[in-house]
Amino acid sequence: MQRRIFIKNTVFGCLAAGFSSYMSKGKTHILTLSFDDGFKKSFYKIAEIFNEYDLKACLNVIAMGHEPGFVNDKFIPQDLLGDFDDWNKLKEMGHELMPHAWDHKNLTEIPLEEAKLKIDQCLDYFEKNLEGYKPSEAVYNFAYNASTPELDAYALQRVRAVRTGGWLVLNDTMVNLLPISRKPLTLGCWGHGPDFCDTYTEETINTFLAGSGGWLILNLHGLDDEGWGPVSTKYLDGLLKRLVKINHVDVLPAGIVLQQKAE
Repeated sequence: MQRRIFIKNTVFGCLAAGFSSYMSKGKTHILTLSFDDGFKKSFYKIAEIFNEYDLKACLNVIAMGHEPGFVNDKFIPQDLLGDFDDWNKLKEMGHELMPHAWDHKNLTEIPLEEAKLKIDQCLDYFEKNLEGYKPSEAVYNFAYNASTPELDAYALQRVRAVRTGGWLVLNDTMVNLLPISRKPLTLGCWGHGPDFCDTYTEETINTFLAGSGGWLILNLHGLDDEGWGPVSTKYLDGLLKRLVKINHVDVLPAGIVLQQKAE
């Protein structure tokens, strides 16, 4: 694999009609790096790296991860997680903070009514504790990227979009199609773990940028030694440094894509 193949200026085909205002700017590929869980050290470092390139990070946090009663996971030890003081600081810096479950349970493995309650607990907590939180602009990011049509529909009564496993909603493609509907919608994403995913991320983005366009959401977690399938700080910095030089690419948080790119 040629690691820098995607810095070449290749001319890509146009996307779907009705997206002319965006296409006129020459942007054919939208990339969202969607970081989950809420690792305090990693999320501040991610924000710092994104700031360096005048970008906004897409950060998704477990609502009660800092509260007593959170059950430690092998990849999500509570002592590495931040709290809503941290999330409000990062939001004030211009980064995107979105809900990533109440307690990180796989909602497809528990009774439906219990799963709905956990969605409500998560969204209620965000409304009370995240400054400037707007349900109409929110993306609910399912833990483990695991959902069902019933869970998607329930969450979409309260948020703009849900993010789940791409294999559940995108069939044979890894790309969410453009233009984007103004209706509540289900977004598909992709990820890799539990080991380092620098190579996976590089190869996936290369493949995406060699295609005709669309919106790729990659689900990442922490940096270096934090989280399931982490990326290295050095790799993330180098990746963004290269991506911002590509005229037809936008690196944007999911919520901002939904605000700016709807039909």
